Amino acid sequence: MTEQVDLGSLPPVGDVPERMWASVVRQERFGDPADAFVVESLPVPQPGPGEVLVAVMAAGVNYNNVWAARGVPVDVIASRQRGGDPHDFHIGGSDASGIVYAVGDGVDGVEIGAEVVVHPGYWDPADPWIAAGKDPMIAPSAKIWGYDTNFGSFAQFCIVQAHQLLPKAPHLSWAEAAAPTLVGTTAYRMLFGWEGNVMKADDVVLVWGGSGGLGSQAIQLAVATGARAVAVVSDDTRGEYCMKLGATGYVVRGQFGHWGIPPHWDDAAGQKEWTGGARAFGKAFWDALGERRNPDLVFEHPGEATVPTSVFVCEAGGMIVICAGTTGYSATVDLRYHWTRQKRLQGSHGTNDEQARAYNELVRAGRIDPCLGRIYAFDGIGRAHADMAEGIDVLGNRVVLVGVTDAEQGRS
Repeated sequence: MTEQVDLGSLPPVGDVPERMWASVVRQERFGDPADAFVVESLPVPQPGPGEVLVAVMAAGVNYNNVWAARGVPVDVIASRQRGGDPHDFHIGGSDASGIVYAVGDGVDGVEIGAEVVVHPGYWDPADPWIAAGKDPMIAPSAKIWGYDTNFGSFAQFCIVQAHQLLPKAPHLSWAEAAAPTLVGTTAYRMLFGWEGNVMKADDVVLVWGGSGGLGSQAIQLAVATGARAVAVVSDDTRGEYCMKLGATGYVVRGQFGHWGIPPHWDDAAGQKEWTGGARAFGKAFWDALGERRNPDLVFEHPGEATVPTSVFVCEAGGMIVICAGTTGYSATVDLRYHWTRQKRLQGSHGTNDEQARAYNELVRAGRIDPCLGRIYAFDGIGRAHADMAEGIDVLGNRVVLVGVTDAEQGRS
């Protein structure tokens, strides 16, 4: 058995080394992500029943491990320890492209050497909720792999449940393949997962953060469906990027100043000022769309700063669907616009297998671009998360190279 291999290389397929390099968060380093992630040598984990060991070629970077590095709003290490996990560290990473190196007991249909990507939905298959045929991503045992769970993709080897594996698109590089799965499957569930407000042809969709990881996938999913997306962005450069992805138009967020929690409803002057800002934003949306029509779906993730406006501008009977709160969690909803116009405010989290497979087939068919924005070296994982936390934007998604070097991250 090989003791350990250098980053950017792998032993022969199926030869599992004893140790691996991993970018590790520990509780004493909680805080600035730039300092929280440190490369350490750790034993390679062994797959248990229903699990698969994957050699990571590249890993996607997502905001969830900014939170993990800070230790807020949840200390993920302490949370797992309360459930009996003996490990005092966190190996994050919720996106991966890689190669299957070993399988655990009870795993069928997964071949050693298969080139795969990993979706982030993780759950206990024995959960009574799932046994009853309900959506596994709403089950009490549901987790996000590489955030709630340990041994994610920020290491040379990761542990996944067999159902998380999806075939890698042959036309994509390892880095491209690692970029979009978490945000893409999350976006797919948001737009297609909620019966009664499923995106369809000719729908109008408002996409917050259109040039980022989530937004770039939402725009393309709208295009693939025949819907029309209007993106909200921070500047014209990002707006033009969204247009290249197929957006019908865009709105520059900085042109408005009414963001955040609005004045209390009995503050007449404050309400008048805030409503004026929200109406101006709605007018800008119409102008970008080229039609006086409100969004049937609002694709939300900023949260505190934007939810009041999202509820205000959404079409009657439409849906605001939200998967995060990157500007904060204390969003305020003016119920006058919510109940009387019968709008839906829907939470959405992660993906189930059916949604992940449907999204991946669009990627494999070349209908969805992974939107690879920036590539980091393995020792830059902390910097990548710090950049994300500081709002240093990229167009699309960030990726870290693990089992390949920058010169050879092309095709598999």
